[in-house]
Amino acid sequence: MQQHGYRASWQPDQAATKADLREFLTFRLGAESYGIAILKVQEIRGYEQPTAIANAPAFIKGVINLRGVIVPILDLRVKFQLPMAKYDEFTVVIILNVAARVVGVVVDSVSDVLSLPAEEIRPTPEFASTTFDTRYITGLATVDENLLILLDIEKLLTGADMALVDSAVH
Repeated sequence: MQQHGYRASWQPDQAATKADLREFLTFRLGAESYGIAILKVQEIRGYEQPTAIANAPAFIKGVINLRGVIVPILDLRVKFQLPMAKYDEFTVVIILNVAARVVGVVVDSVSDVLSLPAEEIRPTPEFASTTFDTRYITGLATVDENLLILLDIEKLLTGADMALVDSAVH
């Protein structure tokens, strides 16, 4: 995995055992920080304009050829209904292995790889609104006084969305 010189800034307590730690790749979308399980990450690449797919949903930016594998590129800003950002030199694509597929997600920037003790991960709060879907949020953690939203990338990128990706790409 390419790491672009990123380093972990948080060091686990020596008392915590390796089994108690969970590793996350953290990234930014706008002002918010997110984390995904490091084991889902294949590599991190600089953003390159994907080949557009006609009639694809807005969150599918297109596809790239990654060493002979056609990889759909999804924009998490669009998926999360965030305002569009200008793609710049910090914009990256995280290549993921999700549900036996290789998928790329566009994020504003990659921050760190963090090891978090399980006890520092708080459950997602319950919301009464049915329009706000929290099924893909596995928990919340505070790192350096900043809130980190931990995503279950499998739940986020499976089901109806991946059916749309499959139909757009094939």
